[in-house]
Amino acid sequence: MRLRPLADAAGAKMPGKLQMSRAAKALRAGKLVAFPTETVYGLGANALDPAAVARIFEVKRRPRTSPLIIHVDRIAAARELVTYWPDAAQRLAETFWPGPLTLVLPRRDIVPDIITGGGTHVGVRMPNHPVALALIAAAGVPIAAPSANRFTQISPTTAEHVRAGLGSEVDLILDGGPCTVGIESSVLALYDDGPVLLRPGGVSREAIEAVIGMPVRVPGAAPAKGETHAAPGMHFRHYSPRTMTLTAHPSMAVPSGDGALLTHRPAHYAALPVAHLQVMPDTPEAYAQRLYAALHELDAHSYDWIAIDLPPDEPAWAAVRDRLKRAIAR
Repeated sequence: MRLRPLADAAGAKMPGKLQMSRAAKALRAGKLVAFPTETVYGLGANALDPAAVARIFEVKRRPRTSPLIIHVDRIAAARELVTYWPDAAQRLAETFWPGPLTLVLPRRDIVPDIITGGGTHVGVRMPNHPVALALIAAAGVPIAAPSANRFTQISPTTAEHVRAGLGSEVDLILDGGPCTVGIESSVLALYDDGPVLLRPGGVSREAIEAVIGMPVRVPGAAPAKGETHAAPGMHFRHYSPRTMTLTAHPSMAVPSGDGALLTHRPAHYAALPVAHLQVMPDTPEAYAQRLYAALHELDAHSYDWIAIDLPPDEPAWAAVRDRLKRAIAR
């Protein structure tokens, strides 16, 4: 079996043994623990405890129609949660796990309805972070964990973001330093009629296709209001600052008040009068790693508006564009 090495292990901040033990005990007792992954910080609960999982929805103010992803520390643990594990799932797990890829497969009865919104499929993944993997192993249970923030708000990539957003409603926060990928995992459903990329993320559609040797579809229309979503992150508005956001253009009419501009091509906006210019990296990977932290910083300054310059509509930028378009949506 081939597993990807823990790319961030050398630089990760590791909590002490006592704190890890307390966190594992808290999860087994039905409490909520925020913890780092390579993508974003997760708000975790024992995935097999419906009452504990219900607290995730309450704290996040998250609708029950938005399903949760279950985190495991071994491929074998993922297989225990699903009724069907095709060859494509095995190849993808061996190639990309631990890492930012969630696989959606038919669930076993042991998975509570609240995890899936009553749906027949469940998302599972193995995170690529030593703190997350150590916590899952110490707890001895799979961990259900969406991002540790209020629903539709900016995802957290540091422990400080979690504290600022959720405060005392989290029983314990494990600080593992900044997240290295910075945006959520790709979510791939392995349906009977073919694979569907429900959410772009840290593993590209092209990389997935190269491993499984077949085309991957993308969803058509967005889920109807009140309908259970096939995956998290499909709500039309997501990852959003409290500050008003709008799409930037070099010739745009600037709204009144003080505003900030987020762009990876500052030369295009040299003549645009803004109170703050937030220059982003010009590669998709570096941009993704910096994205949520930059939005948190801009939101904290209480500007009247934030203009966001969308990156190119190209495969390499698909995940970043998805997050920014949902952040702008109103």
